[in-house]
Amino acid sequence: MQIAPSILSADFLRLHQDLPALLQMGISVLHLDVMDGHFVPNLTFGPPLIACLKPHWPGLMEAHLMMTNPDVHLEAFVKAGCNRIIVHQEVCWHLHKTLQSIKNLGAEAGVVLNPATPVETISEVLPFVDLILLMTVNPGFGGQIYLEFVEEKIQKLVRWRKGHSYLIEVDGGIKREHLPRLAAMGVDLAVVGSAVFNQNPVLDNLKGLMSYVDSDIQKDI
Repeated sequence: MQIAPSILSADFLRLHQDLPALLQMGISVLHLDVMDGHFVPNLTFGPPLIACLKPHWPGLMEAHLMMTNPDVHLEAFVKAGCNRIIVHQEVCWHLHKTLQSIKNLGAEAGVVLNPATPVETISEVLPFVDLILLMTVNPGFGGQIYLEFVEEKIQKLVRWRKGHSYLIEVDGGIKREHLPRLAAMGVDLAVVGSAVFNQNPVLDNLKGLMSYVDSDIQKDI
């Protein structure tokens, strides 16, 4: 399992110093939480900031679009440098069409489900997705408690993955003690924000997190 740091918790003025530390630790995916103030109450950032980051990040940049009308903005995010676009099932009336639009722009296509949204709602598009993101908190707010009931959805997606090639990602309230269990269940990516970007050096935080991902605790789960 890989760690996908979310820059939402980062000090944007320090990112030019923190990105090399992520690369040093083998991080290959940068998670970008885009909020529109409508689908979720908060506002974050958009393509201009992502375009500024792109020259300094050789890895994959994935945009998690927490917005009401993502179709209008897909091209702008790809042009800004996003390699993967993740859209919410809850706002895409024509989900297959949206996923195909992302692919046609040359990016990987992902779909995200809120905690209360059943995985059955995306069963028909599994052949067309590169990644499925499960929210383990309700989107739009930091500091929430990890919702364990979402793990049943993880187990379903792992079972359904036979014959498909999608990655499974989780996001929200994830602490280092959750990482061994998530890895053992078959999760491919865990989005982590404040546990990476805080008052401590990013390098030290990542070393601690990765020691849990690789921990022998997994053998006891």
